Amino acid sequence: MPPEFKHRVSTRAAPTGRGPFPQALQVGPLLFISGQGPLSPDTNQPIQGGFAAQVSRTFANVEAILHAAGLGLEHVVKVTVYLSDLARVTDFNTLYEALMPAPLPARTLVEVRLRGIDVELDVIAAHPSITAMTPSQP
Repeated sequence: MPPEFKHRVSTRAAPTGRGPFPQALQVGPLLFISGQGPLSPDTNQPIQGGFAAQVSRTFANVEAILHAAGLGLEHVVKVTVYLSDLARVTDFNTLYEALMPAPLPARTLVEVRLRGIDVELDVIAAHPSITAMTPSQP
């Protein structure tokens, strides 16, 4: 494949992260967003305010990166959720359903040890130029 088949997507409206990776990588019509947590875009440090505030900031960071690629939450097709405590699943699900437009994307949720935060998301979005395939009849 030629080197231009993928390119970095970035924005100052979301934190830069804590490692050697892009905020997102556009590959053809797909956007792969690296793990986003409740970090302030200004300081790159975790925000204060409790679990709901962390979830809200995390989604705001994801949405800022989506917007930098010309997309929105409605273009998300897959979300991987990392929670520091599975006891928060019900709280997370309530917030998730309020923030994500229907139809909800495919999702995986796992409990992991996160450093100084309670939630992290990585996301795959698809450009609307992709035509949905209709399931074939047997």
